[in-house]
Amino acid sequence: MNSYDVVIVGGGPAGLAAAVAARDAGCERILILERDSELGGILNQCIHNGFGLHTFKEELTGPEYAARFIDQVRSRNIEFKLNTMVLDIAADRTVTAMNRQDGMMSIAAGAVILAMGCRERPRGALNIPGFRPAGIFSAGTAQRLVNIEGYMPGKRIVILGSGDIGLIMARRMTLEGAKVLCVAELMPYSGGLKRNIVQCLNDYNIPLLLSHTVVDIRGKQRVEGVTIAKVDDRFKPIPGTETDYDCDTLMLSTGLIPENELSRNVGIDINPITNGPFVAENFETSVPGIFACGNVLHVHDLVDFVSEEAGRAGRAAAAFVSSQSDDITNHKVVHVITKGGVRYTVPTSIDIDRMTDSTIVRFRVANVFQNHYINVYIDDTRIIHQKKRIMAPGEMEQAVLKKSQLQSFSNIRNITIAVESE
Repeated sequence: MNSYDVVIVGGGPAGLAAAVAARDAGCERILILERDSELGGILNQCIHNGFGLHTFKEELTGPEYAARFIDQVRSRNIEFKLNTMVLDIAADRTVTAMNRQDGMMSIAAGAVILAMGCRERPRGALNIPGFRPAGIFSAGTAQRLVNIEGYMPGKRIVILGSGDIGLIMARRMTLEGAKVLCVAELMPYSGGLKRNIVQCLNDYNIPLLLSHTVVDIRGKQRVEGVTIAKVDDRFKPIPGTETDYDCDTLMLSTGLIPENELSRNVGIDINPITNGPFVAENFETSVPGIFACGNVLHVHDLVDFVSEEAGRAGRAAAAFVSSQSDDITNHKVVHVITKGGVRYTVPTSIDIDRMTDSTIVRFRVANVFQNHYINVYIDDTRIIHQKKRIMAPGEMEQAVLKKSQLQSFSNIRNITIAVESE
């Protein structure tokens, strides 16, 4: 059995950043396992710009951003295996994987970092009536067909869902000569970044229909059209509001689901809101020595945040490998709870004794809030009071907690993050 200090499952932006950080923190034997034929993950098909503004202070395309980290991995001689599928991870951090060259292999790891990313929600999860004709694509599949394979999915397109991939594909298909008739969104707000609404829809006069959904798909062999209706506050279609659109393609951008089958099989506790693992401030899951980062943890809006969190996970994994015998039973661990419109936080617990000088807590809100405050409480004492002009579910928010401030309190029960009017 081969043995490594750190084994990373996934060679996308999270896995690459975690590997670089673990190596820089002193780990010598690191292995990245990637199921695709090249490193970079989903970034390889994201040929639009807008990446790297936080990490590299310049605007890059997805492949350019990935190449920066791939170069760092190669320059550090970090080992990786491509076309390799991880089949199982055991609680003792034994990783079972398989590829054509090595066959079935067992790998012993001092620490494991989960960086498997996420997948798109399929049509089957949406309960749209109608036949199953050709011409229905997830937005990510369409993106790969256009940007990598060189195929056009269709010429007259309706997009259901206003996630960032759907918004970006609305622009991409327009630039390729297709007609995007509209983007329909079930919720009363967009699920994507404000800048993508402006740059991908408004700039190309593509309508965004909020509180609308597809209620019928016409066509047996190929999509011939769809029917879109307005929905009420319980998301039920309102009779009499139906509009028919003649189109040959329906793209679905209706949410992303973290890839956590391996996580569940090893017994990691999963957050039912994010569908990713519960993690502490160092991104360690409920199974000691197994860490999670990137979109397998929670779906991000910016890849720069993925890289930043993955770097912290890589450094924490290196620290775990070098000090597995440390006793943390007497450490002060407090839970982070949500209130007043905050859907979830990452992390959900903080070891005050183990944390670095500061910890970033990222979260999403459950609705659109205007002129509200991000309030952070240690028990009943408010320590952060930050006004935000607008907060929306499509954009990540954050609060920075300082170790010195937390240590000044004794017997902390909980840290509460809330969105409130004052």
